[in-house]
Amino acid sequence: MARSMTGFGKAVVENDGEVITVEVSTVNHRYLDCSVRTPSAWSALEPLIKQTVRDRVSRGKIQISVNRKRAGMSNKAIHFDEEIAKQYVTAASELNRLLNSQEGLSLNVLAQLEGVFYYEELTEDIDRIRDIVVGVINDSLSQLDTMRCNEGDALARDVRTRVDLMRKTLAELEEQLPRLSGQYEARLRSRIEDLKGDTNLTEERIAMEVALLAEKADVTEEVVRLKTHLDHMLELLDQDGPIGRQLDFLSQEIQREVNTLGVKTREGGVTKEVLTLKGELEKIREQVQNIE
Repeated sequence: MARSMTGFGKAVVENDGEVITVEVSTVNHRYLDCSVRTPSAWSALEPLIKQTVRDRVSRGKIQISVNRKRAGMSNKAIHFDEEIAKQYVTAASELNRLLNSQEGLSLNVLAQLEGVFYYEELTEDIDRIRDIVVGVINDSLSQLDTMRCNEGDALARDVRTRVDLMRKTLAELEEQLPRLSGQYEARLRSRIEDLKGDTNLTEERIAMEVALLAEKADVTEEVVRLKTHLDHMLELLDQDGPIGRQLDFLSQEIQREVNTLGVKTREGGVTKEVLTLKGELEKIREQVQNIE
């Protein structure tokens, strides 16, 4: 089953008076690129979170946000720094003396000065919270996977439709191969007559020229390879696991064959078919870029 690299998942769990929320979003990326944002007290869990993601996702740019909200007591303690407060009072007194002022430093102003009051997160038992966080991460990844599967199925259906159209176009082109062969044969005979008129050419040179022209004109191999590649693409779409890179490589191979076909049939009156193949392939390549 094809999976899209774009998706979103969210999971929430309540534990010991707090709510833990995990949001996971993914976009296209050539490789797996995972970034994690957690509360500072849980930063030690980041390697484990990334490994959990790697076990379930193979490609894409992934952003994971882990948030916590306590229903009751906060996990932060407020502290008063007496030494800092004394330094502010002393500095204010010196400034009053310098300016010959009697204005004092009010409590309201002192309390808002940096460092007088500060927050400190309470120490937590990481071992206690580890399994809970990993569990909610997996729940969010499951939601993400559902969305990616749904979008991947839509992408695969579109690719299959375009592959079928390319196969029909190839079949129409194959019907014209006898006519193309007749044109090539006429050109070949004309070329041979021209070569015979040149008395400086040897039989070996004539044979080389004839072989070269015949090779340039025949498109049978390209048509056969294209049909094989398109069949392989349909087989990949039915496989489980990551297939995006394989589809991308295969689409490049198809592109080369279509380009060669276009060059060889430039004078054969099949421009419409070649343009159809190129147009559908371009749309396939766009869709493949979204598949994991």
